[in-house]
Amino acid sequence: MRRTGKGLSASSSTTKLGRERTGRRPRRDDFGRGVVNIAGGTVLALTLLGTSALAGTMMGLAISFRNLPDVRSLKSFVPPETSFLYDIKGKLLSSLHGEANRKVVRLDQISPHLKRAVIAIEDSNFNYHHGINLNSIGRAMLVNFHSHGVKEGASTLTMQLVKNIFLSHQRTVDRKLAEAVLAVRVEQVFKKNEILEMYLNTIYWGHNNYGVQTASESYFNKPASDLNLAEASMMAGLIQAPESYSPFVNLKAAKKRQSVVLARMKELGWITAQQEDQALKQPIKLGRKTAWTQSKLPYITDAVVEELKRRFGEEAVKKGGMRIQTTVDYDLQELAERSMQNAHRSLKNEGIDTQDLQIALASVDPRTHFIKALVGGSNYKKTQLNRALHSQRPPGSTFKPFVYYAAFASGKYTPDSEIDDRPIRFRDGDGYYAPKNYGGGYSGVVSLRTALVNSINIPAVILGRRVGLDKVIEICKSLGINSPLIPAISLPLGSIGVTPLEMAGAYATFASNGWHSEPTIIARVTDSRGDLILDNTPKPQLILDPWATATLTSVLRDVINEGTGKQASIGRQVAGKTGTTDSERNIWFVGYVPQLATAIWVGDDHNRRLGNHVSGGGNVAPIWGSFMEKAMRNVPEDYFEPPYKFKRPSSN
Repeated sequence: MRRTGKGLSASSSTTKLGRERTGRRPRRDDFGRGVVNIAGGTVLALTLLGTSALAGTMMGLAISFRNLPDVRSLKSFVPPETSFLYDIKGKLLSSLHGEANRKVVRLDQISPHLKRAVIAIEDSNFNYHHGINLNSIGRAMLVNFHSHGVKEGASTLTMQLVKNIFLSHQRTVDRKLAEAVLAVRVEQVFKKNEILEMYLNTIYWGHNNYGVQTASESYFNKPASDLNLAEASMMAGLIQAPESYSPFVNLKAAKKRQSVVLARMKELGWITAQQEDQALKQPIKLGRKTAWTQSKLPYITDAVVEELKRRFGEEAVKKGGMRIQTTVDYDLQELAERSMQNAHRSLKNEGIDTQDLQIALASVDPRTHFIKALVGGSNYKKTQLNRALHSQRPPGSTFKPFVYYAAFASGKYTPDSEIDDRPIRFRDGDGYYAPKNYGGGYSGVVSLRTALVNSINIPAVILGRRVGLDKVIEICKSLGINSPLIPAISLPLGSIGVTPLEMAGAYATFASNGWHSEPTIIARVTDSRGDLILDNTPKPQLILDPWATATLTSVLRDVINEGTGKQASIGRQVAGKTGTTDSERNIWFVGYVPQLATAIWVGDDHNRRLGNHVSGGGNVAPIWGSFMEKAMRNVPEDYFEPPYKFKRPSSN
């Protein structure tokens, strides 16, 4: 926990609270009226004798309680803190915490009104005792003796602090004695302002708010530094019974408790009667419960939490007080979600059964490989599975560019190289595999450009055999496709499942002309003090041949201009590929401009057929085009590097 190490001034702290208005040390009766009145007289000598004996007893107890925790551990104590997620521009997306919703703040970031109010109602002698208030303990002992139990605690702020951190909340004599011993030890090690800072940051304020900052934000929608006297006195009144006095639950009870606090502050001389009256009359504008608010972008939050748990562990995520800047653009993510919802309705109008239909989207910035948007499905409330990250579906012909890149990178092929499109079959284990073209028919001898632009299947299978399927898989892995791929003859036709994010990340490397970074959804993470604990600044590496990549992009541009992806045209340079699997169970479009690569998958969770004549080009390319046109509307057009700028690789 951070501590200021500074003394408390009269204007912003509590060191001189008892004197700052009256110029005197607070009266004895200010601090608990510990003198017992018997038969109308004050037995002062008896009280002094009792408290002296009690002090001696406490010293003996301190020796016997050697197994109590070492209070010096508080110097490095960090209470569980809430973690916060932000988009790339700093917009708050969500908070992550376990039971304790807490932000730790310094004492000088807490309103002086609140510090005075808390001390007044909880421990008005705080600045003068040494951990225990002997007068209050004497009074409590008499009350408890007559009640044959623990009815009155006489806890100081220091005792409450050690109870919350070190001890149970059972009302037993042993626990109270341990509490007193620890409080004395704490006062020997820490300054008053350090104790008060720890106390205000650890106590429970109701509705899962631990610590003053989140409580202030919840009850009054403002930081603790901005609390006025009316708000501060109401908050101080909550400590005794947070849920019972909560203004969210019972505003009348909260106001009544507020008046008790203000009366005590006036009695101590810390506020005037006029200030008391003004605070009582001041309208209270309540905030809202913040502890369990839902994420604004749940698919993003889930993905970030998954990554954080993998790196730091679940406990650190819930209690670590992290500040996580994601790579996501809030506006782009909202656009993506709206676009996929609209697409779902459009597909229904096109005659596709949408009862179990899912649409997933992943967008990656080719310049950084930062994930800019993720849509995991059609309805997060119905199913939280993020299909953009976790659904491995056959990509169909969107896989073909990996085969064609391998051919161009070998130095043996150009887009004008010729290849046969004719009936052919390959031995496959004990049988044969005979690939078919979508829609049937054959074109004879065609160029590689024509074969890819028109998404002809047989040339892709032949080309895969020639360049080597193991080589294709090696390229895919270097591009971040970690889904298991096997060198099946049908691999060039996208017969083996991958995720939309893997496809978007791989195509983003095509868009950057071969420069690759590992796609990430987290830009940086700091702790609550601002210290950097994770930095995902991109470190791109050139992993593809520039000529082969630029050549592939030039062919994929023709897919949009004159091939199967015409409906993805958005009025600027675009490259991409359509994909449709056997029996129309999965349809895809993956494409890119220099600033953004996006993969969209449409399918059924039960892998059922989507309908007759559905295809990536006819049904998904328009969805992709609509989204990308809006996403790029205010982004200046950029251009792909032409192949002639680079040296063609040697065929050796």
